Amino acid sequence: MQLVDKKRVLFLLNFIVPFLTGVVILVGCSVHVTFRGASIPDNVRSASVQYFDNRAAVVNPLLSQTFTEGLKDRISGESRLNIVDDMGDVDFSGEITGYEIRPMAIQSDAVAAETRLTLTVRVRYRNFQNPDDNWESTFSAYEDFPSDRNITAIEDELVSALVDQLTENIFNRAFSDW
Repeated sequence: MQLVDKKRVLFLLNFIVPFLTGVVILVGCSVHVTFRGASIPDNVRSASVQYFDNRAAVVNPLLSQTFTEGLKDRISGESRLNIVDDMGDVDFSGEITGYEIRPMAIQSDAVAAETRLTLTVRVRYRNFQNPDDNWESTFSAYEDFPSDRNITAIEDELVSALVDQLTENIFNRAFSDW
């Protein structure tokens, strides 16, 4: 074997084979990284979530219950806090202030290509262990969908996605200092 051929073989073994192996591993695997930087003080052991009344102009009859339970699930699933019926060490209260369906992406023929469902919630957070951490804020999330889809056929799916977004943002504001 000539010297040039040995160099090619060494190049293939030392560079190309590990490179291709890395590509195959990356393509064949998926990695899901989540950031759950919750920083809950040790003296906070319980949380309460009050019923979020729906005060929006357009009322989805199940939205208050869906949102309230979604926030409870988020807190209990991503923290060590116990959800209590009476007043907890921290308390979430508020109301649903907006539930709006609006046309988006108007085309040249004045027909909307997409429609947007927006959900807005006002939240009051009270920390009875450290009152300096209390806050009140408004959170909003939206989902776009094709205008040719019937809202009643996909509303539950859209609301679920919106509740997930909102409860994550509320949780992060309360426990992750963002």
